[in-house]
Amino acid sequence: MQSELWPAEGQRRWQVITDTVMGGVSQGTLQLAEVEGRIAVRMRGAVSTENNGGFIQIAMDLSPDGGAFDAGGFNGIAAELLGNGEAYGLHLRTTDLARPQQSYRHPLLAGPHWQVIEFPFAEFIPHRTDVPFDPRRLRRIGLVAIGREFDADLSVARLWLY
Repeated sequence: MQSELWPAEGQRRWQVITDTVMGGVSQGTLQLAEVEGRIAVRMRGAVSTENNGGFIQIAMDLSPDGGAFDAGGFNGIAAELLGNGEAYGLHLRTTDLARPQQSYRHPLLAGPHWQVIEFPFAEFIPHRTDVPFDPRRLRRIGLVAIGREFDADLSVARLWLY
């Protein structure tokens, strides 16, 4: 069983967030574009660690009101991705997390060809939280370029629960 998250009808929309929200200087853009023959959301930018920064991300709330989205009947998230050979992260947030730095994280390597990657919920690592991950309380999905200085270029053509 699968459930499409993006592209999908409804209110789900991507947004770009950078470390400038906390004083950093990383630059990032988000665009809907054709990338290697597929319509995709594309995040590009320069990650800088200056001023205690170090990230750019594209994120999507799963419920129009920012509340919980019940993914409890699924084993994980899958994505069709293309990148520039750099390491990125898939970060999940639930309604149980109050602080912006808290998340559940899974690393990914985005190669220069379209690939499908599965991210089992059981493999996500809690970051700055002791609260266990509960997929019934999923709120937000983010694709993140983080932690070191590099040029980010990551595209997602499709995202779904499996």
